Amino acid sequence: MKTMKELNMEERPYEKCERFGPENLTDSELLAVLLRTGTRGENIVELAKRILYSDQFQGGLLGIHRWSFEQLTRIKGIGKVKATQILCLCELAKRLSKASAGPELNFDIPSTIARYYMEDLRHQKQETMKLLLLNTKSRLIGETDISRGTVNASVISPRELFVEALQKDAVSIILLHNHPSGDPTPSREDILVTRRVYEAGMMIGVELLDHIIIGNNCYSSMREQGILN
Repeated sequence: MKTMKELNMEERPYEKCERFGPENLTDSELLAVLLRTGTRGENIVELAKRILYSDQFQGGLLGIHRWSFEQLTRIKGIGKVKATQILCLCELAKRLSKASAGPELNFDIPSTIARYYMEDLRHQKQETMKLLLLNTKSRLIGETDISRGTVNASVISPRELFVEALQKDAVSIILLHNHPSGDPTPSREDILVTRRVYEAGMMIGVELLDHIIIGNNCYSSMREQGILN
C-alpha cells in the first residue's frame, strides 16, 4: 500500500484540490481531505474509499447519514476523532441545505416546505412526524416532533396536536413526516390520520393546511393530491 508521499501528485487529494478545485475531487477524495490521516498500512484515500464503498454503509455518501457514533467507531481505522468529524460533516451538510432552502420557504407552497425539511427527514431510519404551527399570516411560530415509529391513527392523537396548537395560539397547522423507504406515496394509515386530524381541526377552528410526506429527494402533498379538499 502506497503512502501519501509515494502517490503521484495528481493522486493526492490536497494537491488535486489546489490545482483543479474541489468540484473535481471524487467523493472519497473529498472525505480524505476532511479526515486528513490514514492508518498504518492504509493511506487516507484508501481508508475513505473503504468507508464509502463498504457493504456496511450501503449507499456511499448517503449511507454515512445512517450511522451513529458507536457504529462508526466499530469500523477499522475510525476512532473517536474521525467518527466525530464524519458526524459533524453530515450535520454541516444538513444545515447548508436548510440554509439554502430558507429564503424560498413559503408555507403556502408544499415544494418549498419539502425542500426546507428534506435533509432533516430523508435520512431518518424511523418515521418521524413533525407538527408545524402557523399564525394568521401563515408564518411559522413553532415546530415539534410528535411521534417516532410507524405513523398511524392509534399513535397520533388529534387532542395532543391541538392542545399544542392552542397553547401557541396557532390558527393553522401542517403535518410533515418521512418514509424511510424513500417512496413518499401516502399509505392508507397516512390518509386516515390526515382526515382524522383535518376533521378535528375544522371543529375547533385550527385548520390542517397540508400533510407532506418526505421521501428520498422527493415528496407528496395531501393538499396537492386533493385528499384535503
